[in-house]
Amino acid sequence: MRQKEKKRFGDRKDARWLRDMDALHAFVPYLYPNRADNEAYICERIDLTNINAYMAKKNAENPEMQYKLFQIIIAALVKTITLRPKMNRFIKGCRIYQRDVLSAAFVVKKEFADEGGEALAFVTFEEDSNIEIVREKIYNIIHKCRGNGMDNSTQGMDRLTKLPRFVLRFVMWILHKLDFYGRVPDFLIKEDPNYSTVFVTNLGSIGLKSGYHHLSNWGTNSIFVVLGEKKVVDGREVIDIGLTLDERIADGYYYSKTVKLLKYLLHNPELLETPAREEVDYERD
Repeated sequence: MRQKEKKRFGDRKDARWLRDMDALHAFVPYLYPNRADNEAYICERIDLTNINAYMAKKNAENPEMQYKLFQIIIAALVKTITLRPKMNRFIKGCRIYQRDVLSAAFVVKKEFADEGGEALAFVTFEEDSNIEIVREKIYNIIHKCRGNGMDNSTQGMDRLTKLPRFVLRFVMWILHKLDFYGRVPDFLIKEDPNYSTVFVTNLGSIGLKSGYHHLSNWGTNSIFVVLGEKKVVDGREVIDIGLTLDERIADGYYYSKTVKLLKYLLHNPELLETPAREEVDYERD
């Protein structure tokens, strides 16, 4: 495990301020202060042949707790971001920060109906996480979200929306100022996906194609991943994945190698059984 550094003045409660950045990266947040204005979009097609074979083998061994494609993709993202730590950075208040933890968030549909409610799922992962740990955490959080309870962030929004409009606008002005300095109360953002490392939406589960999704200036989320529906191309089942990234947190070369690692893991899912921190020789392909 990496040693956690002692917090210093200027650090946030959820991240460390990177003080020794080169001049270009340190200056860019002042030149381009809004995350939503600095989006880079990448679309990749993943061949599911190896994943399907892997899931078939695993599910035959354990039919009561099935392996799902969504779990494997989350596990691959966790391992990728652990091994490519710049992907766990964000820019806020014109400063670049390295997160203390890696987190993934997604929306859970309580029931597949027009009037079905939604809940926000927020899960944290350690450097020793593997597919088994990821799978168990996702099962647990989905079960919790589909219960009668309300997640932390939704509870906060529910209280705020009962305020008169002029009061709510003033409250939101204050919250955006607090957001700038990393001082928004935890009861509002503890499970807010906009404060996660990676926000994932599974459009394939509702029969939609993959595509671009914007980032938000609220919060600290710098990676948004969209999963499309599975389809057959040239006799092989594939899935399209769209990634929207804050281009300010790393350069194009770093992003290129990160995507290469993610694809390598998805084409070799057995590697997800190792701890996320264990290195992978993905450069040989």
